[in-house]
Amino acid sequence: MSTTTLRTSPADQVPTGTKPSARPRGRGRRGLLGSLTSHGILIVASLIALFPIAWLVFLSLGPDKDDYLHPGRIWDKMTFDNYTFVLQHTNFFEWMKSSLIVSLGTTVIGVLVAATTGYAVSRMRFPGYRKFMWVLLVTQMFPIAVLIVPMYEILSDLQLIDSYVGLVLVYCSTAVPYSAWLLKGYFDTIPFEIDEAGRVDGLSPFGTFFRLILPLAKPGLAVAAFYNFITAFGEVAFASTFMLDDSKYTFAVGLQSFVSEHDAQRNLMAATAVLIAIPVSAFFYLVQKNLVTGLTAGGTKG
Repeated sequence: MSTTTLRTSPADQVPTGTKPSARPRGRGRRGLLGSLTSHGILIVASLIALFPIAWLVFLSLGPDKDDYLHPGRIWDKMTFDNYTFVLQHTNFFEWMKSSLIVSLGTTVIGVLVAATTGYAVSRMRFPGYRKFMWVLLVTQMFPIAVLIVPMYEILSDLQLIDSYVGLVLVYCSTAVPYSAWLLKGYFDTIPFEIDEAGRVDGLSPFGTFFRLILPLAKPGLAVAAFYNFITAFGEVAFASTFMLDDSKYTFAVGLQSFVSEHDAQRNLMAATAVLIAIPVSAFFYLVQKNLVTGLTAGGTKG
């Protein structure tokens, strides 16, 4: 009987009395302490973000205007009377109509103009196209206090004071530049070969844009639409200056009706603010599927 000896390489030999080294942690894996720390930070951040909303809802249930000074007393007398008063004895539904008309009008017109502008700069190389985008960006540097007077004179000459059309145009002038920059960066991520394929199939530039590019740009369009909607929905200075009729006030301006010279009905303001948040939350729910994708897609190019 013959015996064979197995030879092992020096690298495979482990000296007696020593422990094998620990297996290195894989990429992307975290230890228990790191996982607990990250989850703890996320929980604290979530509580901080949700606290103002919960506090607003809580104050809206107090029947007296001074309950915010003694919030502990609200627990024993919670009521929905503030919501009933706002819905029945104020111009809440007129404010809602005005806010939706202005916000949706700004969203549709603003996104359409911004999309065509961003696509033209992304695909076409006309003289001064780079400077054109910088000019759009420069328009964002002027504060509202500087813009109100010239805009008021322009709208007055056009007889658009106290009209929805005038307010929509004002909001588009402030929302379109940023939206155009955002959509330009998103269009840069769409391969140019798609445009060439559309031309081969006989599509015009407009046909290529509307039938091929826009369906692929839904996430970017969702972000631009959300930005335009929020810009018009929550703005106060322009709406309070250019809208003179109480029935045409938007939500943001309507809230001021609860503040008088010597008093402020904070319980009614809180209830109205909660009701105002419902349309915004609904709009966010409609676009939230594409919102995160659209916010991150334009960051790789452009």
